[in-house]
Amino acid sequence: MFCFEFCKITIFFAHTQENWAKIGNFYIYSYFGLRPKVLTLEKAQEKLGFLLAYSYLCSQNPTKMARKKKPLPLLEGVTIEAVAAEGKCLFHWDDLVVFVPFCVPGDLCDVQIRRKKHSFAEGEVVRFIQYSNVRATPFCQHFGICGGCKWQNLPYPEQLKFKQQQVFDQLTRIGKIELPEFRPILGSVKTQEYRNKLDYGCANKRWLTSEQLKDETLVKDTPAIGFHITGAFDKILPIEKCWLMDDLHNQIRNEIRDYAIDNGISFFDLRAQVGLLRDVIIRNSASGELMVIIQFHYDETGGEAEAKALLQHIADKFPQITSLMYLDNQKCNDTIGDQDILVFKGTDHIFELMEDLKFKVGPKSFYQTNTEQAYHLYSVAREFAFSSQTSQTSLTSESSELPLVYDLYTGTGTIANFVARKARKVIGIEYVPEAIEDAKVNSEINGINNTLFFAGDMKDILTDDFIAEHGRPDVIITDPPRAGMHPDVVKTILRAAPQRIVYVSCNPATQARDLHDLDVDYRVVAVQPVDMFPHTPHVENVVLLERR
Repeated sequence: MFCFEFCKITIFFAHTQENWAKIGNFYIYSYFGLRPKVLTLEKAQEKLGFLLAYSYLCSQNPTKMARKKKPLPLLEGVTIEAVAAEGKCLFHWDDLVVFVPFCVPGDLCDVQIRRKKHSFAEGEVVRFIQYSNVRATPFCQHFGICGGCKWQNLPYPEQLKFKQQQVFDQLTRIGKIELPEFRPILGSVKTQEYRNKLDYGCANKRWLTSEQLKDETLVKDTPAIGFHITGAFDKILPIEKCWLMDDLHNQIRNEIRDYAIDNGISFFDLRAQVGLLRDVIIRNSASGELMVIIQFHYDETGGEAEAKALLQHIADKFPQITSLMYLDNQKCNDTIGDQDILVFKGTDHIFELMEDLKFKVGPKSFYQTNTEQAYHLYSVAREFAFSSQTSQTSLTSESSELPLVYDLYTGTGTIANFVARKARKVIGIEYVPEAIEDAKVNSEINGINNTLFFAGDMKDILTDDFIAEHGRPDVIITDPPRAGMHPDVVKTILRAAPQRIVYVSCNPATQARDLHDLDVDYRVVAVQPVDMFPHTPHVENVVLLERR
């Protein structure tokens, strides 16, 4: 609500026509949550005058002007019905669907409604009356607060069942195309310690639960290293033990935290943009190598000296680290793609292994975070691309040559190099120039000389002229980001008319949309869901399409 006195101060400073328009723009559109647009002087004065009058009336009789909100109900004895999106579950209340986190189908509980809209509501379990028979005991002490592994309370076979159903529902409801029988989902080889990379934020203020806030003996404003809490961008949930990577990474993270606290190193304040210790990234690999990247924010005299003292301590304490790197990030966000990263100890990369191939992974490189399961994912993609048993058509009906393959969104060339020995040539395209350089290095390391890589926006690189120059592909493998493929890319693929398309997706919803657009010339002949992220609702899916 606008304060009447504040509006009078605003009028005092609004002397010029330009200021009137700016003030009207800012306050009116901030207040009503609208998108800013240019206001004339008269309109700005009119709207600001209205707000002055409204604010004055509210200040004189606030009880009449303010609309009271009805208290949201507590629903007692409800039964959770099914798994929903984003790791939540649901039940029906009157004509509304209610979404609730951290419960499983079959739980009998009391739910407090926290948010109510026209067609749905969101709630929170305040008491479990009876637990479901389909339930597992969470193994992580941070479960229920950290939002990372929302399905730890669901047995893994049940998780796989729901993920299989999720892929089926999205491809049928969104794609609205004819589909073959789906293959059973490939479960992850590991369900704990399966990730090869974790990114921890550092903050001068830790996240506190409602119980901790009530504890008067607890020191509230203490620094932390851990994960961001949804809805609290400037606070970090302190992590003592995370089960997503091996325990060595827990020791390294906790040692960084303890050394910083013991030696008075400041933790980053996201609101004020001050503080030295900002972010920690830890990566390991199947080769046994270990990379640690510590992100600092130099803003005080001696900051660099403190940072290097911390780095030296970690280097001495953990000789297992083969690549210890650091950077000074003065930006408002923690992304490092445009930052200079310096080596403190060891190399500027580690190597991942897949079959007899080695892949160079630098601090900015993308690599599938579940190393063992990535092999199974890429094996499915390779089978779909080349196997005559999976396909109903031959790739070499007119020639004895091996097929020409395009690998779209190639990243560091993992799929391109993985399938290269079965292809005449593989052409990879990727938006990030550094990733393309890594892809070229990976081909060189593995003695692969039939790959070509190009950097640039997919819709600008993959054009009719590009295809005319480099050859019409027999197979296109596409592994786009969560947003799926740009419509121009889909149109170019249709004009390129490859015999097969292998679509690898981390988001079956956008994959279904693209499959619908490709359906005019292609039919789906195989679908293989793959679980890369146990205890989360995320699922990968590989689809084989053939030209009609």
